[in-house]
Amino acid sequence: MLPQPFKKAKPIIRKIEQHGCKAYFVGGCVRDYLLQREIGDIDIATSASPEEIKQIFTKVIPVGIEHGTVIVRHDHQSYEVTTFRIDGNYSDQRHPDSVTFIDRIDEDLRRRDFTINALAMDGNGYILDLFEGQKDLRDKLIRTVGNAADRFQEDPLRIIRALRFTSRLGFTIHPETMEAMINVKSSIQSLAVERIQSELAKFFSGPHINQGLDYLKKSGVYTELPIIKDNLQLIYMLPKPMIPLHSFGELIALMYYLDDSITITDWVKQWKCSNKTKEEALQLNTAIKDYITFGLHPWLIYKLNEKYFEGFIRLIQCIKLNGDLSLQGLKDKAETLPIQSKNDLAFNGYDLIDLFPEAEKGPWMQETLHKIEKAVVTGKLENYNETIKEWIKWNPPEIN
Repeated sequence: MLPQPFKKAKPIIRKIEQHGCKAYFVGGCVRDYLLQREIGDIDIATSASPEEIKQIFTKVIPVGIEHGTVIVRHDHQSYEVTTFRIDGNYSDQRHPDSVTFIDRIDEDLRRRDFTINALAMDGNGYILDLFEGQKDLRDKLIRTVGNAADRFQEDPLRIIRALRFTSRLGFTIHPETMEAMINVKSSIQSLAVERIQSELAKFFSGPHINQGLDYLKKSGVYTELPIIKDNLQLIYMLPKPMIPLHSFGELIALMYYLDDSITITDWVKQWKCSNKTKEEALQLNTAIKDYITFGLHPWLIYKLNEKYFEGFIRLIQCIKLNGDLSLQGLKDKAETLPIQSKNDLAFNGYDLIDLFPEAEKGPWMQETLHKIEKAVVTGKLENYNETIKEWIKWNPPEIN
């Protein structure tokens, strides 16, 4: 019996077949089904052209129609549906210069990266396996479809994807595949750094990250990565054993902890990270420094966004600092704080102006409010307006 994700998508397969075309579940969803792993996105390959798919279904989004891919909306879910195809040359080492739509799935599967991803399954659960992908799943082996050098030169990101599968699945890499990775690894530098970043984040989040790191070192791929290629010692400074990290922001925070001569700004700039990733790395770095100096004090918990609590715990465990931290423990401590944000203060800028009506507005105001905020959070000052006013009289601001 097929799992629920396939059952929900099965009407798409059936509807395409009712119009005289072939359709199969393909790729990662089939692989994960056979591995009894959680199934993510359901991808479908079909002999129907994109235009035919647009006629068959009412809700179709042409996301990559030039390459034969559209999104079909069904029962509030999105499904990527791609026409069987063979690819032309890869001049940009990412997208084929041309694609030819075909009506045979065997040629379509032949163009895929690894045997464990070149699997198809029909609506009844029958597996189509032309390249011994199921055997490689049983043997826990990563092997390219066809000539490894050709597959990697078509899209060098596949080199990092191979490493990612070692970390995520705990698989070994076939010797011929490994040899090709080493021989063509310099082509990684032609890739957009954003694509590398996405794969590397998945790599470091794998439960078998230590095995993955062994392959990263053996392959020499790390010598082609931004920043790391100029600071090769970083890979060998990583903690042993390594703990999986769940975001690129966590990885940057760890790398900065290991070597603060390379700033977080440098990492963000060279890896072209988002402001969200930068903010995460900065917050985690501040929290680690505070933890080392003061332990798990209220100000640390107050300043660290709750969405980074788990990442903070992972990093503390990773760098082997003393402390028995838990997510619930951090949340419990956060709930007991006197205030949850600056807006909860019983005192604001207008109160400060009332106390010092003759003083000109300036940085002193923000500095004073910050001192009040920290005193309240750390329990040195009760959060009452009159109490804070009295405290200010004994701790007057330096008005410039």
